[in-house]
Amino acid sequence: MSLPPLVEPADELTVDEVRRYSRHLIIPDVGMDGQKRLKNAKVLVVGAGGLGSPALLYLAAAGVGTLGIIDFDVVDESNLQRQIIHGQSDVDRPKAVSARDSVREVNPNTEVVLHEERLDSDNAFRIFEPYDLIVDGTDNFATRYLVNDACVLLGKPYVWGSIYRFDGQASVFWADHGPCYRCLYPEPPPPGMVPSCAEGGVLGVLCASIGSIQVNEAIKLIAGFGEPLVGRLMTYDALEMNYRALKVRKDPECPLCGKNPTITELIDYEAFCGTVSEEAQEAAAGSTITAGELKRMIDGGEDFQLVDVREKNEYEIVSIPGSVLIPKGEFLNGEAFAKLPQDKKIVLHCKSGARSAEALAALKGAGFSDAVHVGGGVLAWINQVDPSLPTY
Repeated sequence: MSLPPLVEPADELTVDEVRRYSRHLIIPDVGMDGQKRLKNAKVLVVGAGGLGSPALLYLAAAGVGTLGIIDFDVVDESNLQRQIIHGQSDVDRPKAVSARDSVREVNPNTEVVLHEERLDSDNAFRIFEPYDLIVDGTDNFATRYLVNDACVLLGKPYVWGSIYRFDGQASVFWADHGPCYRCLYPEPPPPGMVPSCAEGGVLGVLCASIGSIQVNEAIKLIAGFGEPLVGRLMTYDALEMNYRALKVRKDPECPLCGKNPTITELIDYEAFCGTVSEEAQEAAAGSTITAGELKRMIDGGEDFQLVDVREKNEYEIVSIPGSVLIPKGEFLNGEAFAKLPQDKKIVLHCKSGARSAEALAALKGAGFSDAVHVGGGVLAWINQVDPSLPTY
């Protein structure tokens, strides 16, 4: 369905702007009116990472007048495979600052507003309020539900994208005209069920495919042409080179945008989504050691079995010396227990500590009561013990 333009047009375009946007101006559906609306638009991009990188660059190139960037992270070398707004010289710089500099290089006419803070329930309304629409480039469920809920409560359109390995999804959630994110995903998946890109990886160029779809939708909403992805979910399989559009209907019983909403304010989204399950938290309580303690156990010649619960491809990148690989899934389905010694203490670790906590809960449930896991995992080992090892 077509929708009216989201933004009123600016008064005029300068001679320089007419030259810059000439290829837009000769498209009848965009024209002078559409370009003036882009000039007057204020768009917030949440995250200057894989999806945020192409989104910010193309929004700036298209002539969006004001771009907000919210990101509290710094550029890491592992980002450069897909986060094309940053370069080698930006490593260790704040992502928001690096992204701002790239945007200014693409289009000095675009005003950039930085929000170098972690988005949460306390600041979301304040940050979102000045903008016409929100483009979400995050990769965790807590932030997605937060962005969705804030957009619904403020009446703003939410341009959403998601990527994982070779698969991508995109949609526009706008409760005034269709479903919201909760209509599609009423509840987050159980903790640890869906790996993040940091755990499962992502094909770098997939970010450009999905990020450009998000920008395409933002431009259509701002200028008021075409049929936006309101009420539709676009899926993309890069391996099969296949796009599909699926209908998403508004849920009349949605607790946020339904007939009788029960969610009328922002909630604790970390608790709602859960970084790890309650069982994992209970298992880890009193059974967590530091990377330094693990090093002392190894140096002291203690007799124990160190088990890496990551995936094989992660283990091949970097591993803690002496560890054996048994992926988390084998703990959850019970296959791992037959592979473990009965006469040694078991020490588990993963990349950061979340997956090993989940595996620890399963292990303790199987009777390995003295098992422990390494808080912070491989990352803590690299930071505290052996910084010469590669990270990812």
